[in-house]
Amino acid sequence: MVKSDLTAPDPTRFIAALQEEARSVGFVAFGIAPAGFDPIHGDRLSAWLAQGMHGSMEWMADRAHQRRAPQALWPEARSVIALGMSYAPAGDPLKLADHADRARISAYAQGADYHDALKKALKALARWMVAQAPRHGMGDPGVKVFTDTAPVMEKPLAQAAGLGWQGKHTNLVSRDHGSWLFLGEIYTTLDLPPDAPGQDRCGSCSACQDACPTQAFPAPYRLDARRCISYLTIEHKGPVPQDLREKLGNRIYGCDDCLAVCPWNKFAREARSFRAYLPRAELTAPELRDLLTLDDAGFRALFSGSPIKRIGRNRFVRNCLYAAGNSGRQDLLAQVQPLCEDADAVVADAARWAVRRITSSPA
Repeated sequence: MVKSDLTAPDPTRFIAALQEEARSVGFVAFGIAPAGFDPIHGDRLSAWLAQGMHGSMEWMADRAHQRRAPQALWPEARSVIALGMSYAPAGDPLKLADHADRARISAYAQGADYHDALKKALKALARWMVAQAPRHGMGDPGVKVFTDTAPVMEKPLAQAAGLGWQGKHTNLVSRDHGSWLFLGEIYTTLDLPPDAPGQDRCGSCSACQDACPTQAFPAPYRLDARRCISYLTIEHKGPVPQDLREKLGNRIYGCDDCLAVCPWNKFAREARSFRAYLPRAELTAPELRDLLTLDDAGFRALFSGSPIKRIGRNRFVRNCLYAAGNSGRQDLLAQVQPLCEDADAVVADAARWAVRRITSSPA
C-alpha cells in the first residue's frame, strides 16, 4: 500500500503498483494500450462485417462504429488497461471426442459464468485506481470497465497492450498462458505510457486451422462465424444447416478444438485464480440421455449461475439432439423420439433428424 501522498506525477510507480494490485485480484496478464483509433483493425472489422461473416450476430454490426476504437465508445478515454485471467483447463479438452454417449462442453463454460468473476475483479481494480491515482499525482481518473458484453475489440486491444497476439484462429495467444485467457478492459482518462504491442509468433504453424471440423477459417487470421461450432451452438438460433450438423459431433456448447491444439498451451498452467472457473463435476462429461430429458425448469436449475443458461432450454436441447443423432446410439431413441413432437419447431426438427440418423446407423 502507498503510505504517503505524492505531489509530482509518478506514472511509473503508479503503473507498477497498479500491476501488483491487478495480480492480487486474480489477473495474470496486464498491459496498457492507447485509446486512439486503430484504422487497420477498424477496416478489417468493416470488411468482415461486409462479407456477412458475423452471421446473425446483428449486434456486432449495429454498434460497429463504437468497436472501431475505445474513443469511439468513450471520447474522454486516453488509455486502455488490458487484463487477462487464465482459465487453462487441468485436463485435455478433447478427451471426450470419441465418447459418443457423452456431451462436450467448452472448457470455459464448465464452471460458473466468468462474466461475474471478471467484472467483480475489474471493478475492484478500477476502485483502487480512483483511490490511489491522486496519491501518485495522477489526478482524479475517470474509469469504465468492460468485458465481452460491450462493443469493444478486446483481442486487438490485448495485442496492442502486449498481452499476446491474435493467432491464426483469431483468438489471443499468450507466450505464458497459451489460448486460455478471459479478457477485460479498464478505459481511463489517464494518459499512461503504453506497452510494446505483442508480436505474432504463429510462424508456419497451422494446427488450429487443420483442427477445425467445419473449415471455419477461409484463411489464416480470418474466421467465418457462420461455420464456427461455437457460433452454431451458442449464437445461432434456428436450425443448424444440414451439411454442418454431422460436423458438430458431440459438441453441445462451444468448441475448444482450435484452442486446444495450439502449441503455446504447453506453457499454460492450470487456472487457480478463482474457484468459479473450476469445472463442475456434472458438466465435465455429462451423459446425453440425461440432458435430452430437460424441460425448461430442469434446464434452469441445472445451469443456474452458468453461462450456458443464456441460450435457453430449446437451443440447448437442439444441440443435444444433433449430438444424439451423430452418436448413432439406438439406446437414445427413448429420449429422442418424444421430442419429435416438441412445442418448439426447431427442437422437433432436430429430433426428427436425430431419429433418421440413429435408425439408419448400424446397430
